[in-house]
Amino acid sequence: MLTVKNILETKAPVSNTIDANATVFDALKKLSEVDLSYLVVQEGQNFKGIFSERDYSRNVALKGRNSKETSVYEVMATNLPRVKWTDTLEHCIETLLQAKTRYLLAFDDANAFAGVVTIHDLLRQVLATKDSGFNASAAQQLIDHDEKGLVY
Repeated sequence: MLTVKNILETKAPVSNTIDANATVFDALKKLSEVDLSYLVVQEGQNFKGIFSERDYSRNVALKGRNSKETSVYEVMATNLPRVKWTDTLEHCIETLLQAKTRYLLAFDDANAFAGVVTIHDLLRQVLATKDSGFNASAAQQLIDHDEKGLVY
């Protein structure tokens, strides 16, 4: 049975980070550079939240804020669901669907931030394990979920 730890081991180490005090403008530039939809927000070495394209559109652009004057800390997401290293792929899918999100925050056995499990990570794992008896409807649920324009 695949776990969060197994999923994170298939990913590169977290390098898409930004300081909480950086401007949203700098975060948008970094998003473009790393070609991902989110950044891990840190204050020093401490995990603080996630900044995503949706955070920009909903908390900056639509609210008339200036991206060169607004800090990432002011608009980042902090209330995303958390999963543990030992949680299963199935648990992650359930959690993601229930929370109507695209990101899960993963924490290791010492309760330290370990990475982000995305909807795309889960889809890749479901497709890779489809021959091992995994519930085939899970992939379709994730695809439908991704197309609905969710909160994060």
